[in-house]
Amino acid sequence: MAIRTNSEQKQHSTCEGRAAGMSQASPSRVSTSFAERHYTVAEVAAMWNLSPDKVRRLFENEPGVVVLGDEAPHRGKRRYRTLLIPESVVERVHRRLSRV
Repeated sequence: MAIRTNSEQKQHSTCEGRAAGMSQASPSRVSTSFAERHYTVAEVAAMWNLSPDKVRRLFENEPGVVVLGDEAPHRGKRRYRTLLIPESVVERVHRRLSRV
């Protein structure tokens, strides 16, 4: 099972040739994200009165969201992933969607 944020997944896919352990993630950004409150898809869906599927689609590619689960499921099986959404990401997406 892999545990990566969306930004780390993009970084990993573009930097596969680099040596392991040479991450470019900023330590201050990682520690800030670690210390803040993380919401589940169900919690955000209840707060915003949306379906969990809609919330999952809104946040699955947002930078900073922690994705837990298999990257490539076995053939013929659906993938099971858990999204943990930091409070700062919830606020950022809400601001973006609230612009009219």
